[in-house]
This record gives sequence, structure tokens and C-alpha cells, in this order.
Amino acid sequence: MSRWLLPLLILTILIIVVEIYTFQAVKTVSKNKLLRFFFLTASIGIYIYSFIVLITYDRSNGQTPEFQMAMGLLLTASIPKLVVIFVLFGEDLYRGVLKLISAISSGETESLAGRRKFISQIALGLAAIPFVSFIYGIVQGKYNYKVLKYQLTFKDLPAAFDGFTITQISDIHSGSFTNKEKIQYGVDLINQQNSDMLLFTGDIVNNKADEMDNWMDVFDKLSAKEGKYSILGNHDYGDYMDWENPQDKIDNFQKVKDIHEKIGFDLLLDEHRYLERDGQKIALLGVENWGKGFNQAGDLQRAAAGIHKEDFKILMSHDPSHWEEKVKKDPLNYQLTLSGHTHGLQMGIEIPGWFKWSPSQYVYKQWAGLYEEGGRFINVNRGFGYHAFPGRVGIWPEITVIELKKG
Repeated sequence: MSRWLLPLLILTILIIVVEIYTFQAVKTVSKNKLLRFFFLTASIGIYIYSFIVLITYDRSNGQTPEFQMAMGLLLTASIPKLVVIFVLFGEDLYRGVLKLISAISSGETESLAGRRKFISQIALGLAAIPFVSFIYGIVQGKYNYKVLKYQLTFKDLPAAFDGFTITQISDIHSGSFTNKEKIQYGVDLINQQNSDMLLFTGDIVNNKADEMDNWMDVFDKLSAKEGKYSILGNHDYGDYMDWENPQDKIDNFQKVKDIHEKIGFDLLLDEHRYLERDGQKIALLGVENWGKGFNQAGDLQRAAAGIHKEDFKILMSHDPSHWEEKVKKDPLNYQLTLSGHTHGLQMGIEIPGWFKWSPSQYVYKQWAGLYEEGGRFINVNRGFGYHAFPGRVGIWPEITVIELKKG
């Protein structure tokens, strides 16, 4: 318990500072005591509920709806208040500088001027933007599926595969789902792409195989003309919960792998398949999860056994750090890698073709979308589902369609 005392104390101080600043803005803008009371009770209620849920969270149960709701409430309540602090702290710095200048020039110390109402109005107005965005992200944003299409040209693509189409999905996280109608809509949208091949790049559950029980009849409707292939993600191993005994974890892992076959996917576990057209072929490889700093189960050399450098290769690897650390430098030349994992942190700002930002970029060099280096490409899918935070803000669930062209 003692090791948690200092972090808890720091967090408590930060929360108090945040609440004092934000309450100052509310007091300056409105004299309505009922509004002030509602603000305080709502803030305190959210903190109490969230901390109770997080403190009593039992890892043996996996990620629960209550846990996700607590995370959602905390972020929805906290992020807008950080905006308020940024604005008001800037005003405090300005007032402090004016006081210092006055003291130097006149030799007298004057009290700080009162907080200006219009500054507080600006602060609360700006804070309303992320507040409304988070509410939308929780209610609707997590179902705001986007189809992103790319056409990639390769000189060494066999001519028979010119125009070959791939639909990629990733990070289903079925344990987070609550609305079957919305998920069915997403699955129908995948099928509407009518691609030659469907690839799923890992994390079919949050932790436990039975999270897919209510969704098997939805995802087994996924179709592709020339096959459906999949790999495992870091959450599929059951590493993020406490098991009563080691055998339970082993049994769960086997059940997770069995899910893929039940919904019609060929699960690639450090192995490959050749796809043939008119006597020509390309190689599809799938590795188990390999992430920088954790769970490096994947064995690329094993997956590539029997593959030749001159073969055109598509690699499925869940974590894009694998591409950055290993794949892009591999002498076997992996022309196209497909990953997921990051979710784009499920929050950020994207203006297609102009601007793209998310806190995820401070952790992963390749965090969302298509990247190219030395003629080798990686696409990092933003994910179909959601995890931990029960919504998406600015980073929408993604269905990727890639058309291969002969250069």
C-alpha cells in the first residue's frame, strides 16, 4: 500500500488544483448557486464513482462495462477542465507579469486584478468543444465506421495480381461491444467492399474467449472471394487478467484460436500461404504478436521458411513497432505489412490530407494510416472496435481497402 501512497497523494493534489481553477471560471461567469452546486456535486460524484470502480477492479473478471464507463466519465470530465486550466493559468501569468512590472516601476506592490469574466467565458466555451466531442464519441463515434481506400503500385507485383483488392480490419475487441445492430452495420460495410481477400490483424477479444459468444453469428457472415486470413494480437493471449490457475489461461488461449476457424478465418501462427492466379503467386505471411518491450511471441523467420526474396510478400503483424524494429530492415524485402494495435488511441484530430494528431504518435512512430520507407509500405489500421475508453473522438473505426497495382 505504501508504494501507492505518493502517486495517490500527487493525483489528489492535481485533482484539487484542477477543480479549484475550473470552479473559479464557473463562479466568475455565473452567480447562480444552483449551477455551482450542480458542478461541484457532479464532479465529486464522478471522481467517487470512478475511483471506487478502479480500486475494486478485479483483473480476474477481465475488462468490465463498469470499468469502461469509469474511464469514459473520467476522461469526459477531466479533458475539458484541462482546457480551462490552460486558459486561466495563462491569464494568471499575464496578471503576474503586470504586477511585477508595476512593482518595479513604482516600487509599490499592488494586489492582482480580479479574474476577467470574458476570459472565463472563453475558457468554458473552449472546454465545451472536447466535452461535446467526448459525449458524441461515447454515444455514436465508436460506430462511425470509415472506409479508407489506397491504391499501391509495385514493380515486382506479379501481373496476374494487378487490381487485386484487400480489405483489412483489426482490433475487434468483442468484449467491449454492446449494440448488435451497430456492429452488424459495420460487418455489412466490410462485405460491401467485395474485396478479393479479407485480412484481420489481431485482438479479437479483450481477454477471454467467451467475449465472442454473442457475436459469432455476426462475424461469421464476413466474406471474401479468395479467402479470409487472420493473426493474433496482444490481447488474445489473456495476459491482462489474473487467472485462477495457469491451465485456465492455456485453455482460454486455445479457445481464442478456435474462434477464428469457427467464423471462417485461416489463422496464421508464424506461417504463410501462397495465393495463386494464372500460374503466378504472392506470399501471405502471418506472425504471432511481436511488440517492442513486451510479448514478442512472433517468429518472422519461422513464418518465412521457404519464402524467397523475389516473392511478392504481404505480412500481417499486429503491432507496428515490429515493422519499425525488424521488418522494414529485413533483407527478405517485405513489400507490404498490415498492422493495427494502436487504435490511434481512439482520440485525436484528423483533417484528411492536411493534419493528423493523436497522443499515440508519441509512443508509436507509425500509429495510423499508410507509411512508406525505402519502397516498403505499412498500413496501421485504426481498429474496428474500441477498448478501455468506450468511445472514439476524432479517430474513427476503420475499414481499409487496398488495391494492388502492377508498376
